[in-house]
Amino acid sequence: MKKFIVLLRGINVSGQKKINMKELKSYFEELGFDDVVTYIQSGNVIFNSKNEHKPKLKKMIEKMIFDKYNFDVKTIIITSKELVKILEQNPFKDKYEQEENKLYFTFLFDKVTDENLAKLNSMNFDSEYFSFKENIIYLYTPNGYGRAKLNNNFIENKLKVDATTRNLKTITKLIELSE
Repeated sequence: MKKFIVLLRGINVSGQKKINMKELKSYFEELGFDDVVTYIQSGNVIFNSKNEHKPKLKKMIEKMIFDKYNFDVKTIIITSKELVKILEQNPFKDKYEQEENKLYFTFLFDKVTDENLAKLNSMNFDSEYFSFKENIIYLYTPNGYGRAKLNNNFIENKLKVDATTRNLKTITKLIELSE
C-alpha cells in the first residue's frame, strides 16, 4: 500500500462543480482505496492504494467523478514525500512564520512552453512575486491572494495550462494528514 494525495481542480468554487466531501470519501472507498481522508471543501483527498501507478489512479478517479457527478474534474496525484519536497523548495520559505497566509502553490497540469513562461517572467506584478520550478509556481502575495493579480485564473490564461492552487496552510495540513 502506498499513500497518495489528490488535488482536485475547480470544485466547490462559486457554486460550480459541487462535490460533497463525505460523499466523495465514500466513492473513493468504493474504488477500493483505504484510509480515505478529505480535507476542506476545495478538493483534497488522501488515501492508500495497492495500485501505485499514478496515471492509472488519475484515470480511475477522474472517471469516477464524471460517472458520479456528470462533469469533468482534473486531478493531480502526488505523494507526501513529493509534497514535502515542494514545500522545501519554496524560495519564499523565509516568510513561513510571519506571513504564512500570503504564500501559495500553483500546481500546473501540463508542461509550460518556454515562450509562455518568458511572457509571464517579463511582466511586472508590483509587490507580488513568483518562482517557477518543476510545474509548480510558488507565489508570495503580500497584499493577500484575494487582491492578487497572480491568481489561478491569470496564471492559467497566461501560461495556457490548467492549474490548481493551494495555500501554505493546506499544504502543511495535507503533509501532516498523510504521515
